[in-house]
Amino acid sequence: MPAITNHMPTAELQALDAAHHMHPFSTQADLAKRGVRIITSSKGCFLKDSEGEEILDAMAGLWCVNVGYGREELVEAAARQMRELPYYNTFFMTSHIPAIALAAKLAELAPGDLNHVFFAGSGSEANDTNIRLVRTYWAEKGQPERKKIIARWNGYHGSSMGSGSLGGMVGIHSQGGLPIPDIHHIGQPHWWAEGGEMMPDEFGLMRARELEEMILELGPENVGAFIAEPVQGAGGVIVAPDSYWPEIQRIVDKYGILLIADEVICGFGRTGNWFGSQTLNIRPHIMTIAKGLSSGYQPIGGSIVCDEVAAVIGATEFNHGYTYSGHPVAAAVALENLRILEEEKIVDRVREETGPYLKEKFESLTEHPMVGEAKIVGMMGSIALTPHKESRAKFAAEAGTVGYMVRERCFANNLIMRHVYDRMIISPPLVISKSEIDLLIERAWKSLDEGMANVKDAGLWASA
Repeated sequence: MPAITNHMPTAELQALDAAHHMHPFSTQADLAKRGVRIITSSKGCFLKDSEGEEILDAMAGLWCVNVGYGREELVEAAARQMRELPYYNTFFMTSHIPAIALAAKLAELAPGDLNHVFFAGSGSEANDTNIRLVRTYWAEKGQPERKKIIARWNGYHGSSMGSGSLGGMVGIHSQGGLPIPDIHHIGQPHWWAEGGEMMPDEFGLMRARELEEMILELGPENVGAFIAEPVQGAGGVIVAPDSYWPEIQRIVDKYGILLIADEVICGFGRTGNWFGSQTLNIRPHIMTIAKGLSSGYQPIGGSIVCDEVAAVIGATEFNHGYTYSGHPVAAAVALENLRILEEEKIVDRVREETGPYLKEKFESLTEHPMVGEAKIVGMMGSIALTPHKESRAKFAAEAGTVGYMVRERCFANNLIMRHVYDRMIISPPLVISKSEIDLLIERAWKSLDEGMANVKDAGLWASA
């Protein structure tokens, strides 16, 4: 079959896609009937589709294109490495320069004594690695019973058997026999949806103390680790109350369990610091990384591990690894991506300039009659859709119905803005300009207006 070019008619591309391409997190039959939108090119914060429409990507791909699209430096880094050493593994007493240099750079950037990196091909793989790291660590310390790991409902850590089990997504757990044994979940710190009459800080303490309750229920001698995202991403950009993380830190310190910060979304500038752990004053023993590590230009992930855990693991043969661990091309691209973030002071700009500007503009969306709250940290934010702000009411329609209707209007208005149930979420490229932020808000407001009109026309403007 000849190569497919971007100037094939959209309908033909849609037909080929429907016939052969199985999409993630999709109902294939519905997608085939409707027809996918074909993305053909990109530049900066914008995508172009096969019909020539220009779309503002307020999700940075899948939370990952931090330096924006079309960075020729990353293309050249990949090409140079492909010519020099396109592939070699790091098994069998070998290494290569890109993996060595990237591990050293990550140790320099990571906080505290997080000085060691185990590479993977994705965040899902890295979180599978973390399960093995935690259980091997405790076994080597003579406590093999400490294999239970606690996570949060509605957290997201990937969709493989291990990482999907760590996550607390009901839809993922409903298929394929998840969760695997010895993974346990506690409530999420989602005050808007679950806080009832409690004040946010009171609710935050209550949810954090569920960790201590679970540790005591399982037996502290059986618990190896707690894993959580600094800010829950795929769960709806859930920002915990200020009281939450200090109490979590107190509890893990008290019981001596490992803390894993899943930085797949929060890392590499997304929250206004290099890592979300720095923004929220978390002291993890292991950090999961991916996405913004290469700005999505190459698939790469990993676990950044503290000195003590690395020393224990390093004293035995760790029977774990991936063909593409520290892939030289991916590592070279990641190094160049980190150089761009650092030399162009992109993280500093998010923290000091564009992040505060986006926060001001994004929070103004609460003036819309359908928006109850706006939560934002750095360049990741969410708004809650509600028919009645004062009571934080949910819609009577099935959860996600209204969010989907608003998302459809965003898509029609050339704005990529996701919905998670009835929250709308953004995560734009870190290089977004103030004028592009203005355009984002303008298109979001228009989409909210149109979405609300459609909700009312459908008779769905009612509280649960």
